[in-house]
Amino acid sequence: MGANAVPVTERQIPLTFGTPIDLSEYDVPGRGRGVLDVFRRGYLLRLLVRKGTATRYRNSVLGWLWSYVKPLSQFLIYYFVMGVILKLDRNIENFPIYLFSGVVAVNLFNEAFGNATTSIVDNRALVKKIYLPRELFPVASTIIAFIHFLPQVAILLLVCLLVGWTPSLVGIAGILLAVAIVLLFALGLGIFFSALNVRFRDAQNFVDLIKMFSTWTSPVLYSWVLVQEALENHSWLFTVYTWNPLTVAVELFHQGFWAGTTQPPAPGEVDPSILPGFGVALAVALIICLVVLLIGQLTFRRFERSFAQDL
Repeated sequence: MGANAVPVTERQIPLTFGTPIDLSEYDVPGRGRGVLDVFRRGYLLRLLVRKGTATRYRNSVLGWLWSYVKPLSQFLIYYFVMGVILKLDRNIENFPIYLFSGVVAVNLFNEAFGNATTSIVDNRALVKKIYLPRELFPVASTIIAFIHFLPQVAILLLVCLLVGWTPSLVGIAGILLAVAIVLLFALGLGIFFSALNVRFRDAQNFVDLIKMFSTWTSPVLYSWVLVQEALENHSWLFTVYTWNPLTVAVELFHQGFWAGTTQPPAPGEVDPSILPGFGVALAVALIICLVVLLIGQLTFRRFERSFAQDL
């Protein structure tokens, strides 16, 4: 290179009849910053969310009423089995509210997780034709699940008010924190399995198993007191049980809604609204959510290179 030569950076293109074009304002196609890119494309995210909410109940007679009918039917079945047949309602005050608040929390996880897992495959036409941050699809699916979760919370809130619910700032903060834990956990798992589901379609079977276990491995249909008694000789298993992010989220829902409708326990009695070691369990659950999200993002970035070919 001569002494008078002008170096050309890799972000510039030299032109024969003009000055070099500065490409520093442009992104290299096919590269991104993962979930962080979603926040840079709010318009696309809003479009996907509107599309998902508009088409969910298209050509349906009941439409958005299904957001009320499905959880209500689920609650009635669980209440009949657990409350009427197994008589668990005798040991839990206001058992219907206890049950429904747990069902609402787990339903949010199952819908967000399930929708996020299939989001890439369901949007294969866009993924194969244009480039955009593919994380937009699982994130949009998670937001759509949250929108459909709101009618269920409205029913729960109405019932709590009818039975004399006394709200508190701590309880409301706990509810918001529970929603954040559920969405973060579902998004992390959803991003992970959405990537696997593109190449290995049987990943959906694992997702169905996790969704089935989610209801039974958290205190939705029963009290954590029963788990503690059953694992009396295996306390470490009970500790692991309390570290489950869904267990923590469900208990936060119980604390926010159900506990405000019950009487304080008598002196010497176990308070079923306070999970033993809850502070530690909450911290561990948050760490688990962040780790799952990180692993999901790394796995997603590894597999997204071949999304178009695999689809």
